[in-house]
Amino acid sequence: MSGTHTVIVGDRGRIVVPAEVRASADLVEGTPLVLLDTPGGIVLMTREQLRTRVREELAGLDLIGDLLDDRRRAAADEDAP
Repeated sequence: MSGTHTVIVGDRGRIVVPAEVRASADLVEGTPLVLLDTPGGIVLMTREQLRTRVREELAGLDLIGDLLDDRRRAAADEDAP
């Protein structure tokens, strides 16, 4: 599989996912897909693929710590004369 497939937008915006891709991704009728409209282009993936992507992008980040730091700075700014 090359990883690049040409699809055509058809009636009512429908696209056909090539059989080779459906087989390799275990897509069956009714499988929910997520379409991301990103600055780099359109990305179509399963929910599990999206979950994995988000977890990878957030790995190593301390979101709670960052939020607490922001709150502390805001509180300090409010208390400043």
